[in-house]
Amino acid sequence: MSETESTRLPGAVVRQLRSRAQKLEPVIKVGHAGASPALLKSLDDALTLHELVKIRLTDHKDQKKEVARQLADASRSHLVWLIGHCVVLYRERPKAAAAA
Repeated sequence: MSETESTRLPGAVVRQLRSRAQKLEPVIKVGHAGASPALLKSLDDALTLHELVKIRLTDHKDQKKEVARQLADASRSHLVWLIGHCVVLYRERPKAAAAA
């Protein structure tokens, strides 16, 4: 999902998500393999379970903006924050999964 004006999160929502993200520990680490199918599956599972996920970039640090955008696009999520070598992604939990 490429963020356009219609899919961009409102500023108040982004601020609230960043506040929540500060307390999170990274649940996924992106190493030399980059955005492998296994990593993308783990990311999809983590977003489904938690909605808000922090990812640490252990490699590709010089390409962190591109990697962050690639992860957001591949997981159909919003890039909330890119700080240091961490990326924070958000994808709203489906209504059916939230009710379960």
